[in-house]
Amino acid sequence: MPERLNWTILFLAALATSACLWAVCHGFWWMAFVFMFVNNVPFALLHEAVHGVAANTPRRNDLFGLIAGSMFPTSFSLQRVAHLGHHARNRTDNDLYDYYLPTESRFVRNVWLYAGNLLGLYWFCIPISNALYILATPFYRSKTFIERIAPRMGFGPHVRDIAQLPVLRVWLEIACAFGYQIALWRLLDLNWKGWLFAHWLFAMHWSALQYVDHAWSARDVTSGAWNLRVPAPVRWLTLNYQHHLAHHTHPGVPWTQLPHYVERDELQPSFWQIYVSLWRYGVRPAPPMGAPAAIPGIQ
Repeated sequence: MPERLNWTILFLAALATSACLWAVCHGFWWMAFVFMFVNNVPFALLHEAVHGVAANTPRRNDLFGLIAGSMFPTSFSLQRVAHLGHHARNRTDNDLYDYYLPTESRFVRNVWLYAGNLLGLYWFCIPISNALYILATPFYRSKTFIERIAPRMGFGPHVRDIAQLPVLRVWLEIACAFGYQIALWRLLDLNWKGWLFAHWLFAMHWSALQYVDHAWSARDVTSGAWNLRVPAPVRWLTLNYQHHLAHHTHPGVPWTQLPHYVERDELQPSFWQIYVSLWRYGVRPAPPMGAPAAIPGIQ
């Protein structure tokens, strides 16, 4: 594991994202487009910690995840449970955003696709859900929220898993995350217009990326992902996150090694091919589990 490199990158990312936010909030609005890409770095490092490959010991890995999660911001434990649940349910009926089931409303699923994944609402749901957890924990863990409300929002299985976490640990991690963000506001003299603009651009990029690397892929828990083609600098800023099929087939491999697990003769659509197809076609009827990849207009 490249632990020293990871700590160095995390430190530099903290400086870079802070500088971008200060610039956006003090008249340099175009720096929001830099923040849109640079803020992927702490998330990519959080993703490493979720899989236990950010540091060489569990204790340091959890500390790393706590810091990276605070920059996102989210609870590290909450993110770990939700993301590992995604790996377990990938491309099943409980983890689809490009398709709709016979029992689901196509209109509602399109609202979640366009508003959630393509316009950035998905990212905003994460700090909001953290705030809901820390302010109304009994409600978040209630049968009503778990079985009735969360499933209608598309987060049913994730909320069910999160509700099993130790409450105090999640509280402390959320407090650290929000404390870090409040400290940035005070130290950097941020304002809500600049902060919101920068984070909205980042939210659109991040929310789209989470499912562009899955959309229209095979309905298979392990191989239901893509190794996307993107410009090298973009891939560097996400720490090879676009090598997503390689990650799903080898989830314990650190980001530095993922390129070695990409099969060069496999189909590697570009990010823009999948992204544009989602805007153009919206959600489509779900094929059965085991169905091969099928990119609308291409395959």
